[in-house]
Amino acid sequence: NVEGLGSSQKIKWLAELFKIHPLAIEDIVTVHQRAKFEQYDDGCFFIAHMMEAKTELVSEQVSLYFGKNFVLTFQEGPIDATRPVLERIRKGQGRLRQSGADYLAYAIIDSVIDCYYPVLEYFGEKLEALEDDILDNPNKRTVSALHLVKRELLSMRRTLFPMREAISSMMRMAPDYFTPDTLLHMRDSHDHVIQITDFIDTYRELCSDLMDVYLSSISNRLSEVMKVLTVITTICAPPTLVAGIYGMNFNGDASPFNMPELNWYYGYPLALCLMVITSAALCMFILKPLKQLERKAVVPEFDRSQGVTAPPPPHLASVGGRATGNHEAQSG
Repeated sequence: NVEGLGSSQKIKWLAELFKIHPLAIEDIVTVHQRAKFEQYDDGCFFIAHMMEAKTELVSEQVSLYFGKNFVLTFQEGPIDATRPVLERIRKGQGRLRQSGADYLAYAIIDSVIDCYYPVLEYFGEKLEALEDDILDNPNKRTVSALHLVKRELLSMRRTLFPMREAISSMMRMAPDYFTPDTLLHMRDSHDHVIQITDFIDTYRELCSDLMDVYLSSISNRLSEVMKVLTVITTICAPPTLVAGIYGMNFNGDASPFNMPELNWYYGYPLALCLMVITSAALCMFILKPLKQLERKAVVPEFDRSQGVTAPPPPHLASVGGRATGNHEAQSG
């Protein structure tokens, strides 16, 4: 296991010792390669990507070069793909000590795939938190976080989709030293990759659903504001009309029809009473039907337990047990 790709002398020495093909060496030292499987005269080459999500999504390349009696791993950074496998070897768990290099290569690939389940759980919890924020207090920051999750899910899918093709190629082009039991385990890993891809597609659909919920919530809030403004404008229309009529500057001396009530003793109080009476009557005329409509339109409260929530991914331990422990127990 080689951690870090900075030591070119070590990689060159291993390449000469195990006769690693120059094209494989080029793919090892050049990270961000597409996941693939290639078969050479002296060994097989497999590229995968590990992911880890703490505060943000981190992806690192893992390269495997293996033959009949050896397995070499080259890791880009601190995410260790071989740690669970080494722990099982040290503790004597399973059948790794009694199996060949083909099963060891499968175990490492399966460990890489299992690392995606905590990432799925991370996205599930994040989507549930975003759902609560959208329902309680929708804002632009929540929308930005939702777009970021959707972009990370797309990046995760682009990374994982080629791995499914690589495992399929590995099963089709398997060398002679691959046992039927190892190929059966590889088929199980292929099913896990398909399952993770389905979860990613489901989460992306949930992001779109949450965006629709956000837009609906904003639209409902805007409708409530417009309704209040419309009611205020309608109630203020009669006083505005009365004030506009009596605000016209017609000379009362020029004609007896030019607003004679302006010279009345109670003309001003009468105008104010007219404004208040018309506004109150219009207010009663508008608010009473609105209350009746609200009583008839009974909208059930949103049940968050049945709302747009992310389906929980299978637990890593259970998946790992199904992928390794149960098969090992049956094989044993």
